[in-house]
Amino acid sequence: MRTRLLVAFLVVVMLNMSAADAGETIKGPRPQAIDDRWVLEPSNVNVETWVSGLVAPWSLVFFPDGRALVSERRGTIRLIAPGGKIRTIFSVDILEDAESGLMGLAVHPDFPDAPYVYAMYTWRKERRIGNAIYRFRLDGDSVSQDRIIVDDIPAGDNHNGGRIAFGPDGMLYVGAGDILRRERAQRHDSLAGKILRYTADGDVPADNPISGSAIWSLGHRNVQGLAWRPRTGEFYASEHGPSGEAGFGAHDEINRIVKGANYGWPRIIGAPKRAGYKDPVVAWPDVTTPPSGMAFWRDDLYVATLRSEALVRIHLKDGRATEIERWFNDGDRSLYGRLRDAVRGPDGALYVLTGNNDWRGDKRPGDDRILRITVTN
Repeated sequence: MRTRLLVAFLVVVMLNMSAADAGETIKGPRPQAIDDRWVLEPSNVNVETWVSGLVAPWSLVFFPDGRALVSERRGTIRLIAPGGKIRTIFSVDILEDAESGLMGLAVHPDFPDAPYVYAMYTWRKERRIGNAIYRFRLDGDSVSQDRIIVDDIPAGDNHNGGRIAFGPDGMLYVGAGDILRRERAQRHDSLAGKILRYTADGDVPADNPISGSAIWSLGHRNVQGLAWRPRTGEFYASEHGPSGEAGFGAHDEINRIVKGANYGWPRIIGAPKRAGYKDPVVAWPDVTTPPSGMAFWRDDLYVATLRSEALVRIHLKDGRATEIERWFNDGDRSLYGRLRDAVRGPDGALYVLTGNNDWRGDKRPGDDRILRITVTN
């Protein structure tokens, strides 16, 4: 199964590379002046398994009372009690293939007064596919259907983005991938390769940068992490770099997101300082990282990564990365494998999803899990 999917993915990549639709990609250096440090067992850090036995979990969200929801890419949403007891409460009819399926979750910022939960997933209708955001109600332990609030986000077998989150402004932000049609990331008439912004009801806010459009920023390849720094409100996103397109690999990124900015894909990678494009805060030109979900915790940015199988800690100062550590990996060995999401819990701990049950991972005993991380000092 994994071999078949990998062959299909490489065929799509080669077709995409042969299409002369993106022109020459300009490569810049990395923006950070420091090297990553690999830390297999960080000092004073405690890791315990909070939940185990999941199947390709993708997104974790918490409620104010300590309960949580986790999505599994096969289409199930599971409710977790504060003590870790878990049960399935909702299922979504999805298309699961390669990188499609049930992905991001978000909780309405006014929950429980507005008792809504949002889920992004891939659908198929005859020969058409797309990504939609579905909203359902959770009143106590009672679940009821509401409606699809967005249904026109481009979809493909790969590069669906999928992360959704409410910002400090109460708006719903969505990471939309380029679906391996890279030049769409630069087109204003396509939602692919963008960060999108909607109201909680799925409408386009009047103050978006392009009138009548959900586009908030453009020039993205495959956004899978969204996070706001608590003390400043700065908005950051993680993005997967190329996997052979235009002859490049690696170049995964962390970007600081600014309203209406163009982040360059597929015209630039790295930090070439070209007019009209915004360079990343962090780029990894030599280490294939694929960053996924991320969260600010203890004033640092913690990023779950996939192929590099590490939890990346980034210390930011004055808009620059001044320290980068790759936890739980020494460059040769990973303690937990692929990591899909990182979330700060209401108890102050950091919660991290493993992602070893997807088609690229190697399952380990107890996988997939939710890890609970605390620091003793």
